[in-house]
Amino acid sequence: MTAAADRGRSRHPKTAGRRIGALGRAALLAAALAGAAPWPAEALEIFGLKLFEDPKDPNVGVIDPINYTVTLSVTPADENLSKALNQASSLVTDEKQPVSGSLGLLSKAKTDRKRLVAALYENARYDGLVTILIEGRDIATLAPDASFDTSRPVPVQIIVEPGQPFTIGNVDIRANGVPIDPKAYDLAPGSSAASTRILDQEAKLLEALRNEGRPFVAITTRDVVADSATHRLDYRLAVSPGETVPFGDIFVDGTKAVDPGFVAYMTGIEKGAIFSPADLKKARERLVKLDVFSSVSVKEGKAQQEDGTLPVEVDLAERKFNYYGIGATYSNTDGAGISGYIGNRNLFGRAESLRLDASVSRIGASLSDSDTVRNTEDLDYKASLVFKKPGVLGPDSVYVGSLEAVSEHPLAYDRNSFAVTSGVQYAIDERQTLEARLRGEYETITDYLGDAEYLIASVPITYTFDGRDNKLNPTKGLLAKLTAEPSYEIQGGVPFIKTEAEASTYLSLTENNRFILAGRLGIGSILGGDLLDIPNDRRFYAGGGGSVRGYQFQTIGPFFPNVTGPTGDPSFNDTPKGGLSLFEANLEFRIGVTENIQIVPFVDAGTVGTDIVPDFSNFKIGYGIGARYLTSFGPIRVDVGFPAQPSDRDQSFQIYAGIGQAF
Repeated sequence: MTAAADRGRSRHPKTAGRRIGALGRAALLAAALAGAAPWPAEALEIFGLKLFEDPKDPNVGVIDPINYTVTLSVTPADENLSKALNQASSLVTDEKQPVSGSLGLLSKAKTDRKRLVAALYENARYDGLVTILIEGRDIATLAPDASFDTSRPVPVQIIVEPGQPFTIGNVDIRANGVPIDPKAYDLAPGSSAASTRILDQEAKLLEALRNEGRPFVAITTRDVVADSATHRLDYRLAVSPGETVPFGDIFVDGTKAVDPGFVAYMTGIEKGAIFSPADLKKARERLVKLDVFSSVSVKEGKAQQEDGTLPVEVDLAERKFNYYGIGATYSNTDGAGISGYIGNRNLFGRAESLRLDASVSRIGASLSDSDTVRNTEDLDYKASLVFKKPGVLGPDSVYVGSLEAVSEHPLAYDRNSFAVTSGVQYAIDERQTLEARLRGEYETITDYLGDAEYLIASVPITYTFDGRDNKLNPTKGLLAKLTAEPSYEIQGGVPFIKTEAEASTYLSLTENNRFILAGRLGIGSILGGDLLDIPNDRRFYAGGGGSVRGYQFQTIGPFFPNVTGPTGDPSFNDTPKGGLSLFEANLEFRIGVTENIQIVPFVDAGTVGTDIVPDFSNFKIGYGIGARYLTSFGPIRVDVGFPAQPSDRDQSFQIYAGIGQAF
């Protein structure tokens, strides 16, 4: 039995039973060295007064700079292995960067040999040979003070004879002497012996033991033997898992304005509970969601306390608590909109937040060029004051209370409203959230039938499943929402319940996420009341940027007659009535033209019915194309939509602009 060693110029004599004391020792050493350049890339002279050197000049900051050329050959040829070796070689990747003198080049070459040996190990080549020649001389024979002809780029030649790939031979893994099936960690005999794969599976074993509540897992023996005759790698690992340990006290560091006792409570970690890495991860996520810290670290202590428990260390950095922002939207029919907000994230020291939002929209709106559609120059105003207090029903809960005021003038009606809400959001797990509120609202509405007052008490309940990979710009996953709002209109004595279900899904067709299919389905129904007994704003409408693009807001669905109604106001003739049911579907193909720019063709469809089941006889389709500019705060979106079945109420196209994907 023989073993490969870290070899440079020539093969060492093969020694029976020779062991690699730590798997891929050269691989680990080279990986550690890979992150550090042997010489500084730039420097700024002060006493020499060279304060304004061109930072793009590769010679800046390099003492006695010399250039070199390099070639790397693999024999026998292997395209994939050659690619991996070229990527691992710092001589290759830094070829255009000068080194500091002959010593710098020799040092870089010796370090590079270790990196290349590591790359061979990572590709299961334990019997390979790496030879590096500078001016035709093997670096293994060169003295440290060797010099080269620097009057021209110094030629460097890398020759790699990788040898045959190794597979795993005998495997013996034990924890406290108890054998562990290697197949459970993909280390069965005959599988690839790539060092990175073995170390990855080894890490999974240690993590599995930690997940059993054992924080002090330790490797007591790791023995690896590579046999050049059989090209097999025998692997023996002994692990001391340690005992299960309970959590102890929580120590919080870094807080100034936030109560450290509250921080400890919000971790959700209870003293006496068995240690769990998953609990530490969840604790960090809870603290991040508080939105009052710029950095959060939650980890176990290095040693047990006298009572045998393991302390938890929480290190934090607080962020600025006051914030504000502005935003804008635009549609060629609904006009422009301006919004702003201001808030505080830590009112009383326990991450209580208060946020004031205000917006003005329909600036310059022109609902339609048709005389049959109501036009109004009134602006829409909205304002809300929202208070949140986390931890009211445990660390995964947030109390939410709000005051809301609205004055709006869509195509269907004029509405003024004031509402008060109070409720709780509860995170079931990382993906699932449940929210329930009590809502009281007083509103006055004017429509085709005249003026009406409504006093509504309701209990909106929303379940959300969010499995998206990115909330701002998802490329895969599922977002689903189920909403039910039991309501009672007190003045008219009308009970009803509004239900909605919506799901969006995303599929990336390529590894680099350049081509993404995005789809959305929505359905809704109102039960328990006749259409005209339901307050107008609670009814369903379709059309617009968040619904069926190409049609203006509320123009899909039933309409009042085109005759003067009971009010005698002809401006409400032929205006939307709304419906008791809704169906919507959206499909987008997000095409990445560059890293930051997407072109997005889309097709939308929808219908609104007067019964509790959607009426597909009035099914409308819109289509168009959009553009996205991807930023750190979300995509900037512009869409142009066209109605496939336009009526005299619809313009020939609609333009929508805003921040965020359409869905």
